Parts: sequence; structure tokens; C-alpha cells
Amino acid sequence: MDRRGVRGWLLVLCLLLLVWQPVSLGLVASSVVDAVAVRGVSLALVLLLRLAVTALGIAAGLALAGERPYAVAMAKWSLAASAAVDVFVYLTPYFPNNRMPGDTPFYVAGSLAYSGGWLMYLVRSRRVRNTFGV
Repeated sequence: MDRRGVRGWLLVLCLLLLVWQPVSLGLVASSVVDAVAVRGVSLALVLLLRLAVTALGIAAGLALAGERPYAVAMAKWSLAASAAVDVFVYLTPYFPNNRMPGDTPFYVAGSLAYSGGWLMYLVRSRRVRNTFGV
């Protein structure tokens, strides 16, 4: 079996970075953009931070799809930044939410598991190693 190229789970990661992350940001931002008038600069800064992390994810997805030599490192940074911003959003009052009381630890754990799982894939995958030489 050929273990080179952007296929399989690596392709899934690319699609998540290129499609799901921007769509998710768009849906979340559209639901809270009206609250900027009430919540002020802090919400606007968190939205800008999420936009920057999403842009890093898009860049990482494009680099992975183009099999650039720096792509794996960029994807790792993107996943780590995404997890950090998610945890910040979940644990601070700056971003409006409709989570039930007591559910925040589950959201944090889910976000860390998602990013951690993809980071482990990038570290341990034979396809990633053969395609990018890492």
C-alpha cells in the first residue's frame, strides 16, 4: 500500500482545517456579532483572535494539501492554537454562550481531545512521515 500523498486521514484533517473550521467560525461569529455592542472590546478581540487562529488553520490546511515541507509544523501550531483559544473561550466570561451549568468541563475535554488526537496523528502517522519526511 502506498503511504505517500494527501489521502486518508490526512485528507480529512485538511478538509477540517480548510472547510469545517472556517464554517464553524462563521456560524459562531454570526450568532454573537450583535453582542459586540453590549459586551464591547473584549468580545471583539476574542472574535479577532478566533479569526487569526482560523486563518492559521486555513494556511496549515493549504500547506498540507500542497505537501509543503513546513506543513506539519504549521498544522501542529494551528491545532495547539485552536485548543488554547477554545479553552480560553470556554473558561472566561468574554464570549457569550448557552452551555448548561456544569457542562464547561465536557466542552474543554472535547476540544482538548480533538486537538490532541490530531496532534498524535501528525506525530505517529506513517503517511505523514512518508509524505513529509518528518
